[in-house]
Amino acid sequence: MKIADKKTYLEQIDEVIAKGPYHDDWTSLTDFDMPRWYEKAKFGIFVHWGLYSVPAFNNEWYSRNMYIHGTPEYEHHIKTYGAHKDFGYKDFIPLFTADKFDPDYWAETFAAAGARYVVPVAEHHDGFQMYDSDLSVYNAVQMGPKRNILGELKASFEKKGLVFCTSTHRAEHHWFMGNGKDFDSDIKDPLVCGDFYWPSEQQQPDQQDLFAKPYPNTEFLEDWLCRTCEIIDRYQPKILYFDWWIQHEAYKPYLRKIAAYYYNRGAEWNFPTAICYKHDAMAFGSAIVDVERGKFADCKPYHWQTDTAIARNSWCYTTTLDYKSSYELICYLIDVVSKNGNLLLNVGPKADGSFAEQDLAILKDIGNWLSVNGEAIYNTKPWRYASEGPTKEVEGQFSDSAANTYTCEDFRFTAGRGCIYAICLCYPENGRITIRSLSKSKDANKPNFHGIIKDVSLVGYEEPLNWQMDEEGLHFTTNTVRSDFPVVIKVAVE
Repeated sequence: MKIADKKTYLEQIDEVIAKGPYHDDWTSLTDFDMPRWYEKAKFGIFVHWGLYSVPAFNNEWYSRNMYIHGTPEYEHHIKTYGAHKDFGYKDFIPLFTADKFDPDYWAETFAAAGARYVVPVAEHHDGFQMYDSDLSVYNAVQMGPKRNILGELKASFEKKGLVFCTSTHRAEHHWFMGNGKDFDSDIKDPLVCGDFYWPSEQQQPDQQDLFAKPYPNTEFLEDWLCRTCEIIDRYQPKILYFDWWIQHEAYKPYLRKIAAYYYNRGAEWNFPTAICYKHDAMAFGSAIVDVERGKFADCKPYHWQTDTAIARNSWCYTTTLDYKSSYELICYLIDVVSKNGNLLLNVGPKADGSFAEQDLAILKDIGNWLSVNGEAIYNTKPWRYASEGPTKEVEGQFSDSAANTYTCEDFRFTAGRGCIYAICLCYPENGRITIRSLSKSKDANKPNFHGIIKDVSLVGYEEPLNWQMDEEGLHFTTNTVRSDFPVVIKVAVE
């Protein structure tokens, strides 16, 4: 669908909202139902790839920090590329050629990693659109790689059986590069709607203040609405992920419009759609709760998601990534799923579209583990207990700065297929296992477990188990089991 003009498109958006089952108010939007496929999927891949992958310095906020005096990005930019007035952020566009970008290879890699859905970033804070757009010429079809990145990925992902989703981080663009107006750079007024740097608000808001000024004006908010609905109409994502800042007061009426429009379009297309949001930006029950780089300490009665990255210090590829280990990320996935959540794990391709060897190695490890143990993850539900053991999880966003050190007494539980899955996060060298949450009790009114166990086995291992239950728990000892990764104990019940 081509957008003839913004006025006509805004009228169309209002018509879709008026005619559909969802309206742009929280009463209507909280009638939203979580897509069943999403609750079963458990594991997705997030992809940050764009112009910021060209300098590959520090992180994906290069476009903001390069215009702030005193930052490492500012100094690096002058040293590497020259003065900002001669080489600004826009001058990375011709260097972003994506000459090794192979969407089919991406799809094969993510499917082999065990992902069930993929969320490539459609537009980051920098304002460069990775898709075909009628609203700005600063997009990957008309500039840079001159390819419809999002469209090609959608086709390849769906061909491989992966659910296509996407994200937009446009809301922050209102002020993201405004510091470039403070000195002699390539960011200069007058800027009009559709320009790459527009609006580049100089006054930076307090990013914790839900009512911070300056407010984006109607022109920016309508442009944000149209850009988002254009992504919805052209690419029909099953999940639409928003980054932060949409919790600001000014965005709320437009956010409700986007949600109503998107959910109504899903009803037209005969598949459920859902939004992921952070920071209480949406009324609870109207979309999927997301916790950035963090998780909950306990199981939740609602389904939720965490998004985190393979590296601790960046979402995009850089030359100085601080990688997490495969073991840490597998444990992270297990812990999140045991607490009724999904893990959206980010990888950042290089500017040319290839992946660093360490990214590929980690994805391979996760895929190998899931290929054996996936029955304890996919299409499971929380059990009576989410966890057992001495190691406590840190709750809250941005809590993934250090890995937990798990013991042989740390277990996470899921349930499905008539089984309880007790996942030992650090399998003991002596093979001695005690699961205290599966203990008997003389008091039938207060049991940890009061059912009939048919069998106990280790997923992926053939050694038979001689198991017993008593008031201390379920016990067994193995002689041949050795693993650097978590081990799944499958408890089949009658």
